[in-house]
Amino acid sequence: MIRVALADDQQLVRAGLRVLLETEDGFTVVGEAADGEQAVALVRAEHPDVVVMDVRMPGVDGLTALETIVADPDLAATAVLVLTTFDLDEYVYRALRGGAAGFLLKDAEPADLVRAIALVTRGDALLAPAVTRRLIAEFAGRPQPVVPAAHLDVLTPREREVLALVGGGLANDEIAARLVISPATARTHVGRLLTKLDARDRAQLVVVAYETGLVTPGCASLTRAQPIPGSVRLRT
Repeated sequence: MIRVALADDQQLVRAGLRVLLETEDGFTVVGEAADGEQAVALVRAEHPDVVVMDVRMPGVDGLTALETIVADPDLAATAVLVLTTFDLDEYVYRALRGGAAGFLLKDAEPADLVRAIALVTRGDALLAPAVTRRLIAEFAGRPQPVVPAAHLDVLTPREREVLALVGGGLANDEIAARLVISPATARTHVGRLLTKLDARDRAQLVVVAYETGLVTPGCASLTRAQPIPGSVRLRT
């Protein structure tokens, strides 16, 4: 059973999400929160598998709540799925750096939400290539904190290749096909990247790939345009 917490300042939205999830086999909603402070308290009390977090809420916003949850080692088992719109790209970038497990548009199909929650519960990052390209293109011309390339010195040449492909939005099976290795080997490389770069999840590997300059928006455009199989088809 996947245990889900809902955080949104609109009661109607929370009610709709609850009805949707509780009519699906294998899901249960453990509680609701109307702002970020309530969301953090709910997660600490219930330790859900996933919290679906709105970005803009009164008082403590969703991004501050996200950062609080991610920073608490006692809550490491809870993934945060952020609700957003593409007119809030700056918030998406902060959420990506802060450790969000994925992003979902509020106008996504109901089946997309169910699939997204299942994905992040398994530890996958919900980052379709379309999301990655849109996000990086938005910030390509803006000054951002850049991690020195020397940060990647701990990586082998093969691990750098894998990191670049992760940054381009490729899934493990696609990385395996591109590098002519087995999917198991691709998963092993990604696991080593997480350990060596002290990254919480795949989403943070994407951040490292761009902030070290290993991947640029032009490189990202070389990846295929379709969403990763099983990921949410986000509208652009």
